[in-house]
Amino acid sequence: MSAKNVTTASFQADVLDNPKPVMVDFWAEWCGPCRMVSPILDEIATEYADKIDIVKVNVDEEPELAMQYGVTGIPMMAVFQGGTIAKQMVGAKPKTAIVEDLAAFLA
Repeated sequence: MSAKNVTTASFQADVLDNPKPVMVDFWAEWCGPCRMVSPILDEIATEYADKIDIVKVNVDEEPELAMQYGVTGIPMMAVFQGGTIAKQMVGAKPKTAIVEDLAAFLA
């Protein structure tokens, strides 16, 4: 299972109105660290599908979402819970570190 691509049009339904926590990966095609993190996030999406949804927002295709959520560096991963950002992480990290960052949402 891979992370779903989300657009401005689907953000409300896929992220803000989602009853589960949602990690949004703000990324871009040209970003090397983003490409490194992507398969890790797909693994986490599969392993923890019952606990958290993981989606991707391409900042080049959805600049207004990136601006709205103050994305200045990518990859930036933001966990939304109840329609607001509950946690933010910037930069590529190994899987163990990302799972550790998400521990509160995976319990």
